[in-house]
Amino acid sequence: MTSTTNLSTGLAAGHRERLMSVAREVSFDTGTRIFEEGQRADRFWIVRTGTVALDLRVPGRRAAVVESLGHGELIGWSWHFPPHVWHLGAEAMSPVRAWEFDAEAVRAMCARDPDFGRAIADWVGRVVAHRLHASRVRLLDLYAPYGSGSRM
Repeated sequence: MTSTTNLSTGLAAGHRERLMSVAREVSFDTGTRIFEEGQRADRFWIVRTGTVALDLRVPGRRAAVVESLGHGELIGWSWHFPPHVWHLGAEAMSPVRAWEFDAEAVRAMCARDPDFGRAIADWVGRVVAHRLHASRVRLLDLYAPYGSGSRM
């Protein structure tokens, strides 16, 4: 992931500290489905350790992995945008430790403090843009006759 999408560089220190004030520690065993495409997006996570695969359902095939996430990266962005439904699925590819956030609580913090809200929206928007590009490249590499022609 580009550095501006990682938590440590994606948010200014004050905004990062504010967000982390509502974090709780969680862990996932290898193979755990963290969320499924189409389900309600009511929380999100930031990876502390381990690897998470984001995947996309492909009719008639098994899910296609579109990106792997590691330390400091945001797991899930659908919580930020109505209708708050996951656009991808996520699975722990190794033991994962993460910080978990209640989406409704963070959205309320954003509504109360417009500067914080803009910072979160900008960060999540950069993550979305990066993931859409990565998904496109990965799907072209997997399913297009000549691949994407890109070397991410």
